[in-house]
Amino acid sequence: MNTATRLALLDPESCYRAVKSRDRRFDGVFYTAVRTTGIYCRPSCPARTPALANVTFHPTAAAAQSAGHRACKRCLPDATPGSPDWDVAADVAGRAMRLISDGVVDREGVEGLARRIGYTSRHLGRLLTRELGAPPLALARARRAQTARVLIETSEMSLTDVAFAAGFSSVRQFNETVREVYAQSPSELRGRRTRSTTRGAVTMRLAVRTPFAGRRLLDFLAYHLVPGVEVAGPGWYARTLDLPHGPGTVRLQLADATVAGQTAFVTALFSLHDLRDTTAAVERVRRLLDADCDPVAVDDHLADDPVIGRLVRATPGLRVPGQVDGDETAVRTVIGQQVSVTGARTVTGRIVAEHGRRIETDVPGLTHLFPDAVTLAQVDPEVLPMPRARGRALVGLAAALASGHVALDRGPDRDDVRRALLELPGIGPWTADYVAMRALGHPDVFLPTDLAVRNVLRDLGGTADVGQWRPWRSYALMHLWNTLMPDTPAPEET
Repeated sequence: MNTATRLALLDPESCYRAVKSRDRRFDGVFYTAVRTTGIYCRPSCPARTPALANVTFHPTAAAAQSAGHRACKRCLPDATPGSPDWDVAADVAGRAMRLISDGVVDREGVEGLARRIGYTSRHLGRLLTRELGAPPLALARARRAQTARVLIETSEMSLTDVAFAAGFSSVRQFNETVREVYAQSPSELRGRRTRSTTRGAVTMRLAVRTPFAGRRLLDFLAYHLVPGVEVAGPGWYARTLDLPHGPGTVRLQLADATVAGQTAFVTALFSLHDLRDTTAAVERVRRLLDADCDPVAVDDHLADDPVIGRLVRATPGLRVPGQVDGDETAVRTVIGQQVSVTGARTVTGRIVAEHGRRIETDVPGLTHLFPDAVTLAQVDPEVLPMPRARGRALVGLAAALASGHVALDRGPDRDDVRRALLELPGIGPWTADYVAMRALGHPDVFLPTDLAVRNVLRDLGGTADVGQWRPWRSYALMHLWNTLMPDTPAPEET
């Protein structure tokens, strides 16, 4: 999204109308700050609407904080999902925010963030301040404060563990930031709740906009799961995580939330080797859930289409499953070329058992991390359980990922990544575009050569005007595939 578009979205008159209507669909799109109280809120805050002359509007929580405002204790603006613009926008600001959310600034500093984006740190700082109202350090600080509040209020971790899990370098910095942002100490935010005695276990409630087709997301993940890396059961899905400081696992409770325009929550139970990975783990799982999707906007755009409209109306809030590791997604995509889903799962499971790192977990069936690109780049393609040409393509892809020639961390420009993928032997448009959709979170991908898609469109009848589905063609694609997805068993009633 360019500067002009973002500024247009923050037109005071338009923003104020959204605030007066308390429309939840604008939560996370902008923040309202009240000059007279020093508080900033989400647009749907139930408090009395202040006069227009007393408010300012900010594109991010960090911008509101940088202007000296504290988070409202009533509407908790930090609990809102991230702006869906970060996934729709393919510009530098969107790419930077995705990396900041993954904890890159905490681990690599502003220089590391700038290097991944391809800018100097000074240029990136000026750009983010102009676009988002705050420089990289302030944006990262806001993300740490948000993570800290969620952990304080929804987990039983000790406050010291919360400090380092949220990415703070010291307990003092944690205490000062929380008090400055929320006008309360960490202890006051928590109240009298006791702390957990299980180190490394973190339970969180991850916010998603509604409607949310959680059951169909579970069906997709369960249908494609890789033995050893993923397991699923009635109402839940779990997998291993290869994180910057060590391994981990997550178990998700996935259910439908059908009432539109609200915020629902997915319960996530993390088990982490190192609590410093909390921020990265949460962000990667949010990507898997497509948590920043604006389902009302997507469904409103697609629901009246003469070909797929009835599919959209039948399954509102369908998500495009993301990923917890872009390299893994790309490798699995190559393995799945021109084979059935069952066949791809079997082959991938064999590769995981042979080349993945074995780990100990508390979740039965989770035994391995997915093999990384460096490991797969060293494998003899002749010994892989697949046709030789595909084996060579897989090893070539792994080498490109390991060397950094292809980067799937959501920092590089999507078009640049696509061009780099297409330069590799054995990688065609279907593979490159599928990777863009799943690994890079591209909302506007369509796969016209996909046989299943062509068959579903034929069965639906009529002539599909795919161009009319922009900018949400990835969601249209998921609705077509959704007609072929088997159901997982429903959870037992309690």
